[in-house]
Amino acid sequence: MSERFDVVIVGGAAMGASTAWHLACDLGFAGRVLVLEKDPAYARAATALSASSIRRQFSAAINVRVSGYGVALLRDARARLGIDAAFREGGYLFLATEAGRETLAANHAVQIAEGADVVWLDPPALAARFPWLALDGIAAGTWGRTGEGWFDGFGVMQAMRRASREAGVAWRTAEVAAIEASGGRVRGVRLADGTAIAAGTVIVTAGTATPDLLRPFTDLPVRRRKRLIFYIRTPAALPSCPLLIDPTGVYIRPEGEGFICGTAPPADADPDVAEDDFDVTPGFFEERVWPVLAARIPALERLRVERAWAGHYDLNTADHNALVGPVPGVAGLLAACGFSGHGIQQAPAIGRGLAELAMHGRCVALDLAPLALARLGEGRLVLERSVV
Repeated sequence: MSERFDVVIVGGAAMGASTAWHLACDLGFAGRVLVLEKDPAYARAATALSASSIRRQFSAAINVRVSGYGVALLRDARARLGIDAAFREGGYLFLATEAGRETLAANHAVQIAEGADVVWLDPPALAARFPWLALDGIAAGTWGRTGEGWFDGFGVMQAMRRASREAGVAWRTAEVAAIEASGGRVRGVRLADGTAIAAGTVIVTAGTATPDLLRPFTDLPVRRRKRLIFYIRTPAALPSCPLLIDPTGVYIRPEGEGFICGTAPPADADPDVAEDDFDVTPGFFEERVWPVLAARIPALERLRVERAWAGHYDLNTADHNALVGPVPGVAGLLAACGFSGHGIQQAPAIGRGLAELAMHGRCVALDLAPLALARLGEGRLVLERSVV
């Protein structure tokens, strides 16, 4: 007879850890919970490789709300998680050309309506606040005065993992080969070694592996794409530097005594990649990143790259928004994927929502219905224009 749990969570990085923590520690779920993670070192997990930042500057209202939940948790991390989340509210600064000004204004209106503390800055105001910026071609900017910044995402994940274990959640190192279902209901999971584990609810939060695990039940428009991050040092001082996003998509933010930066490749040079492709593309920084940084921040003409690494986005090609909730046609099967680079900042709210769905069959704290997997088949796309 196979071992049985009330809830099995497949994938134990930020999303899975948040779900386990919310179930056991926040909601007081009394059932048996098991988290299965194939790589306990998280060497290639997006959680460990991301820029670990959070913002409320989105075009879709649901994303503004989701981040609001995360910000509140990070601010209260000492009391709720027992750690300093190292949350630095330096804000995001989105810059727009004249061609992008109308879109920036529309996004800003959504953010303000949702209560985000985001300030509209015209060129003179930008120059006064960030005198090290070159504003050639810039028509306006929006800056998150509070409620945006960067944090210790890996530390938050580990704190949630530790607390959930102390609350009775079982964590095991294992690779899930398949989700087992019959008669329109999930039955459990089968591990790579053939072991079967029964469960009343299965929650798949396995990052870029999620679409493959769900393929027997649904074909999701989620692709594995590579993104590069560069850690640079410079003798220049950039007082009050936020997480700056140039109209080209190149971004930079402070990190320790230096900065991290990067950008997405052009759409015609952004192929699906293999699960083991973490190679840093030769010449990418010199061709795509440095010229933009040097033009926008002249002080960065002198810099050196000290480290570079690659991570993977689970890119939702339909609307660049997360797919969260019940998998249509399979009772008891929940999933979260397609975050398109927003995963670590959305993990607190999504974990809460998944935990509530497992316990109550509905979201309570925050309605995640706009992100439902079912929207794809119902033509209810939620387009996110602010993708970094």
